[in-house]
Amino acid sequence: MKRTCRILAVTTVLLVSLNLYPLICSAQGDPGEDPDAPIDGGVSLLIAAGVGYGLKKAHDKRKKDNTANFPENNK
Repeated sequence: MKRTCRILAVTTVLLVSLNLYPLICSAQGDPGEDPDAPIDGGVSLLIAAGVGYGLKKAHDKRKKDNTANFPENNK
């Protein structure tokens, strides 16, 4: 009986503390107005890398299609 009460008490304290944790630990206050999210260098680099990769794939496909139309003569 003592063990069951102890387990129940520990579980209750744990659940209550985990439920109250977000209220206690607020990382930042209300910023007021909605700030705009800047597109910094990291996002710009990812966009540039995506465009470059797409251009490379298109170039490779076009090159592959041209070589398929003109097979080389094997002697």
